[in-house]
Amino acid sequence: MTIAWRTWHRPLAICSALMFCLMLAAAAGLVIDDRTLLNESVWVKPLKFGFAFTLYAGTLAWLLTKLTKARRLGWWLGTVFAVAATVEVGAITVQAARGTFSHFNASQTDPVTLALVPVLTYGVMIVLITQLILAVVILVQRTAGAALNRAIRWGIGLATAGMLIPLYWMVTEIHARTVTDANGARIPMYQGHGIGAPDGTGMPLTNWSATGGDFRAPHFFALHGIQALLVLAAILAALSARRVWLRDEQVRARLVGIGALGYSGFVAVVTWQAGRGQSFIHPDAQTLTAFAAVAALTLTTTAWVIVKARRTATLVPQLVH
Repeated sequence: MTIAWRTWHRPLAICSALMFCLMLAAAAGLVIDDRTLLNESVWVKPLKFGFAFTLYAGTLAWLLTKLTKARRLGWWLGTVFAVAATVEVGAITVQAARGTFSHFNASQTDPVTLALVPVLTYGVMIVLITQLILAVVILVQRTAGAALNRAIRWGIGLATAGMLIPLYWMVTEIHARTVTDANGARIPMYQGHGIGAPDGTGMPLTNWSATGGDFRAPHFFALHGIQALLVLAAILAALSARRVWLRDEQVRARLVGIGALGYSGFVAVVTWQAGRGQSFIHPDAQTLTAFAAVAALTLTTTAWVIVKARRTATLVPQLVH
């Protein structure tokens, strides 16, 4: 299941390493720099993007080694993704270091912002388009065992959905306003993150809205679903050494599939919650009921698969004798 890191897609591996370094630098910035944007440190955004792309670029760097079809196309797509992501996050970091806003900044007087707006606009478009094509390339592969293959397919689907989710509020929730940056300058903004409540009152670190909906929450969970499912597949494979009933590849695949459905249900509920203008940390009775329904269905089907697998594993030796 593991592949030597030296065989991983080199540009994506470098991108992941750069993002990790950015994450460390941004974490230091949180401590030594007291400048803020909308009540959060100027370094929170680079930290979050560094974390996200450290994980996702690293995952793609490994995943592309699994390709048996369209390997050359996959390599080039991975390279375009790595370059676009690095440039995009680089522009975000430059704006953070300058103490001003990156996304949604409509300033017409700042030459640096004017130069970086096209980078931020087209950079995210290139990342999204490349992701969509990569998803198709990866989905047609069948290069691993059933459990791992299912984790990869569901995971890449969730990640693609995670990149598409923000597009909804970008075209439907227009909140033009003027805010103050870390330098005291008044900056016109053509968009915001909050649904049903203005930006500025956010959760610690994530800064997802604490008073209204925020599509950054489902975006985050969907984007990193692939890591969660790969970890699940790895744990099941490790446990199969001690649990006879887990040695059947199809049993592990079913459990990964159930985990994927449960995780997708969770993302769907969080997306629905955000669209209703409700903060992730303040769910109402309807949201809690939906979460409970997803959890109950996931646990019930998991228990059914485990009971059936254990019964089969017990019966097989008896039938052989």
